[in-house]
Amino acid sequence: MSYVPEKSRYDQVPYNRCGKSGIKLPAVSLGLWHNFGGVSSLENAREMIHTAFDLGITHFDLANNYGPPAGSAEKTFGHILSQDFNYYRDELIISTKAGWGMWPGPYGDFGSRKYLVASLDQSLKRLGLDYVDIFYHHRPDPETPLEETMRALDYIVRSGRALYIGISSYDAEETKKAAKILKELGTPCLIHQPSYSMLNRWIEDGLTKVLDHEGIGCIVFSPLAQGMLTSKYLSGIPENSRAANIHGFLTKEQVTDEVIHKAKTLNELAKERGQTLAQLAIAWVLRLPEVTSALIGASNPDQIKDCVNATNNLKLTDEELKRIEVILTEK
Repeated sequence: MSYVPEKSRYDQVPYNRCGKSGIKLPAVSLGLWHNFGGVSSLENAREMIHTAFDLGITHFDLANNYGPPAGSAEKTFGHILSQDFNYYRDELIISTKAGWGMWPGPYGDFGSRKYLVASLDQSLKRLGLDYVDIFYHHRPDPETPLEETMRALDYIVRSGRALYIGISSYDAEETKKAAKILKELGTPCLIHQPSYSMLNRWIEDGLTKVLDHEGIGCIVFSPLAQGMLTSKYLSGIPENSRAANIHGFLTKEQVTDEVIHKAKTLNELAKERGQTLAQLAIAWVLRLPEVTSALIGASNPDQIKDCVNATNNLKLTDEELKRIEVILTEK
C-alpha cells in the first residue's frame, strides 16, 4: 500500500520563521546522522520518516558523510523519497552538507570550491534529486580562504543545486565574516547549525547576537546531548547506548556522575511539568528567540513522537528557568 500522510499533519507542530527569510521550519526537525545508514533497518528508517511527516516535521537534515557507511543515509532517504514522497516533495525542506572527510586525497575534505561542488553533485545523485533546499558548509576550514568557500556556496545557489545555503559550527566572528561576504555576493546566509543543549551552551557567548543582527536562522543539533538529556542514562550507561559503543561519538568519560546527577534533577522538574526529560530539554533550547528549530535524532518512531510532544508545553516560567540555571551551574 502506498504511503498516505496524515491530513492533520500541519496542526501537530508550530512553525517558526527562519531568520529574516521567507522560510518557516518546524520547531522540531529530524536529522539522519545515525540509524539511517546502510547498516540500519530500511523499514525502521521508513517508519521513522513516515512518523515524522505525519507529525508535521517537514525538514529532514542530512550530510554527505552520514551513515555508516558514509553516503548511505542519503541513499536510504533517496530511496524512501522515490517510493513514498514523490507527490510531497514540494512540502519538504531537505538539507545536506559537506565539510568533513568524504574521499581520499586533497579534494575530499574541508571547504574548497572543488570539494563542495563535487560533493553536492554526489549527494544529489544519492538522493535522486535535482536540488536540495539547503546546502551547508559543515565546518570552518582553517586553510581555505573564507571568500573561496562563500563564493562556492553562492555558485551552488546560482547553478540551481540548492535554494538556500547555510553554515555549521562557525563561531561568532567567523559567522559575521561569512555573512558579510554572502550578503555582498547576493546570496544571504539562511541558517546556522550549531550544537547546543543544556550541557553545551557555547552559542550564548556571542553567536546568538550575531545571528539576530544578521537575520540568520538557527537550527541546533544535539539538543538532547546525544541522549544524555533523556531517560537513557539516568541509571548509568546501558549496554546498547552510544556511550557503550567504542566507535561512538559519545564516550563513557562524558557520562560523568555530575552529568547523571544533573539529568536526574532536571528529570524531576520535567515530571512536575508533565514532561519527559527530553521534552524539557527541547523546550529549553527553543526558549531562545534566535533558535528556529531543534534538530533531533532518533532510533525509533516513539522517540520522534516524544520529542514532538515537547511543543505542547514550550513555556518555561521565570522560576523554572532559575531552577534550571542552578542545576546546570552547581558543581
